[in-house]
Parts: sequence; structure tokens; C-alpha cells
Amino acid sequence: MPFGNTHNKYKLNFPPEEEFPDLTHHNNHMAKVLDINIYTKLRGKETSSGFTLDDCIQTGVDNPGHPFIMTVGCVAGDEECYDTFKDLFDPVIRDRHGGYKPTDKHKTDLNHENLKGGDDLDPNYVLSSRVRTGRSIKGYTLPPHCSRGERRAVEKLAVKGEAVGRRAGLAGRPPQEARPVPHAALARSRRHNDNKTFLVWVNEEDHLRVISMQKGGNMKEVFRRFCVGLQKIEEIFKQAGHPFSWNEHLGYILTCPSNLGTGLRGGVHVKLPHLSKHAKFEEILTRLRLQKRGTGGVDTEAVGAVFDISNADRLGSSEVQQVQLVVDGVKLMVEMEKRLEKGQAIDDMVPAQK
Repeated sequence: MPFGNTHNKYKLNFPPEEEFPDLTHHNNHMAKVLDINIYTKLRGKETSSGFTLDDCIQTGVDNPGHPFIMTVGCVAGDEECYDTFKDLFDPVIRDRHGGYKPTDKHKTDLNHENLKGGDDLDPNYVLSSRVRTGRSIKGYTLPPHCSRGERRAVEKLAVKGEAVGRRAGLAGRPPQEARPVPHAALARSRRHNDNKTFLVWVNEEDHLRVISMQKGGNMKEVFRRFCVGLQKIEEIFKQAGHPFSWNEHLGYILTCPSNLGTGLRGGVHVKLPHLSKHAKFEEILTRLRLQKRGTGGVDTEAVGAVFDISNADRLGSSEVQQVQLVVDGVKLMVEMEKRLEKGQAIDDMVPAQK
């Protein structure tokens, strides 16, 4: 029940101990933080849109954990949540983002010209490059809480101008370009440019998800397109009186605390058959502040020793800094791979902790 707090007031008829969730078998950041004292303090509060503590934690109650990653276990229903329920969110953010404190300030830098290099990643090893982020629109509640009308309003704003591109179908559904669809009927959609190297998802986990990608190792071009397109979209929303949600502490405000800050994941699909078998592969990734996934996403294994390598950080460093880590780190790992191909050692190439 995302609208109104009648359900929450009814819960207050019961003592906190009767309403506190059973988190005995849970392994997520929310479950690590939430105790009966925090629950008692916060359970009667709500944001101005009616989002409650129990709304924030329900995803983590329903999903005890993940076999491969430490999930967050809570979401925001609007921008106010990060303040109203700060006793929960602050320690979750601290744990998820490497000790990030309530007094820390976030950096934003979307000037693609500040990126050094990135146009020379060896395409024999780097198969594709991608940068994505999310954005929330000020004045609307977030997707876990927003109404159909709010979703339609975000969609109408997203289709203004040429920055967002043509409309495409959602996954598992045919494209809608062949027949007109009234905007009032839309809840979620995807849009892209003609060559499908710049995409925008509307009303998925966040109001907007913006993606720039292409084959090969030219991360510099991918990042340039990302920054230019993202700023064009932001200008459209600003002119309509609905800028992106941002503050100097948390950066860009997004639904999941894991994406606060830049919300950015810059990654490449890279072939590392020798390095991935090296005893120090995981240590090298950690020192470079990078993470690996299978090319099909977080739940998948690498196929043919092709990994999705991306930045581990989101909060406390800028977009340029995070993409720079990917560019420099992947370039180093490719050089390591080439040396291992020749049967040579890489001990002298193992980097210091970034």
C-alpha cells in the first residue's frame, strides 16, 4: 500500500517486538544494521509521500540474501527517505560504500575531456565497452512507490527533444514503433539512438537509466557520448521544472543505496584466459578497485574467460575518477594477460592498493 499510511498506523496497535521482522537467516546490509531499537524509533515515521520504514525494508525481508554478493536489503521510496530513516540508511551506506560517513561530501565530474586515455584498449582483448547510470526526477516519488500518473509524467518528459531517441519495446515484448501508443498509456519504456549505442530505460528500477555502449575498446568515445547525452537529457528535465535529484552528501539520489553518488558502472567485456586463472587475480581486482561479473550479469559465470570488469565504487569519487580506474586497470590487466601468454611472470606488475 504505497499511498497513505493507514496500514502503518494499524501496525502501531502492536508492540514493536510483534512487528519486528525475523531476520535470523538474512544476509544483507539492512539485516546487519536493523535491530529492535532502530525499528522502534523509526517504525512510526513516514515521509511526506507516505513511505514508511516497513516499506523501505520489505525487499530485504522478502529476499534474505544472494549467493554471490552482499545485497543492500532496503530501498528508498522518495528522496526524503534518506533523511527520515537516516538511522537505518546511514550505517547501510557506510557499510556498502567503504566507510562513507554522514559528514562526507560527494564529487561530481561529467566533463569527459578530463578522462585520460581510454581510446586505446586493445580490441583483441576488450570486446565491448559500456557506461551506465541512473537518475531520479525531483518532484516525483521513486519507482518502488510512484503512481501510474507519476510514471506517465516521467515518460512524457523523457520523450521531449531528440536526446532520448526512438522508442523501443521492453525485454520480451515487440517494439512499439510500428503502431502509435498514446503516452498516457505508458508506464515503462526504452529509447535509443539510431545505431543503438545510447539508450534510456524509463521507469525501471529508477526513473531513468542511461546507457552508452559500443563494440571494441574505445571507452573514451563511450564516456563522451554518455556525458553529452546525459547532460542534454538533464537540460530537458530542468526546463520542465524537474531537475535530477542530487545533494552534496549523497550525490545523485537513486532508489537503491548501492547506486548513490554517481550511480555509474563503467565496464568492459574483456578476455583474460590466463590472468583469470592466476592465483592473484582476485587480489589484483581488489587493488585496482574493480569488480568482475559474468558477461550475462551478476548471477552469471564467465564464458570463454570473458569477464565484465567494472568499477567497484559509486560514492565519494567522481564519474571521471571511476571510469579512469576502469581504463587504467583494464589496460594493465591486458598487459598482464599478454605477458602470461608468453609464459612470463607478472609479479612485478601487481599494483599497489588504489
